[in-house]
Amino acid sequence: MTPREAWNALEEGNKRFVEGKVAAPNRDEQRRAELVEGQKPFACVLACSDSRVPVELIFDQGFGDIFVIRTAGEVVDMGVLASLEFAVDGLGVDVVVVLGHESCGAVAATKAALEGNGIPDGYQRVLVEDIAPSLFASRDDGKTTSKDYEERHVKETVHQILTRCVRIREASDAGRCIVVGARYELQTGAVNRLV
Repeated sequence: MTPREAWNALEEGNKRFVEGKVAAPNRDEQRRAELVEGQKPFACVLACSDSRVPVELIFDQGFGDIFVIRTAGEVVDMGVLASLEFAVDGLGVDVVVVLGHESCGAVAATKAALEGNGIPDGYQRVLVEDIAPSLFASRDDGKTTSKDYEERHVKETVHQILTRCVRIREASDAGRCIVVGARYELQTGAVNRLV
């Protein structure tokens, strides 16, 4: 599969999902048996941990098709970068997708903090600190709606991955994979590409 074909497969799966015509591929006993010895996913998706965004379902994929990494607000830390690098270098995925979504709680918490409503206690503070630069960048461009913030955070996360992970950038530059940013709409089920 080429990187473009990999992204197209995800788009086609999402179209089936939106239209209620899911194929539910690779979800049977035979597929599970095939994967006992190893995996060869064609895509890697860094998504928010939100329970309303089940990655394999919204892209109508099955066992072994997508290497999924989930963090609240699709925040990137060293463990996430290592996982992304493994997906590209170790598994040879053709596409890496950063998937934000409508009504993201982590982005909303960051927005609230920037508006003076307090920063969460404990480790949740890290989410606000990591997401805030994306919101500042969006504000600098005069875009201040929740949708603007969610979209900008996806774009900044793609940039961060390509800037911080040399191996992914090299694979992208060489045409071995593409890095895509997209946003999932809870109400429609559609995934819209941003980058």
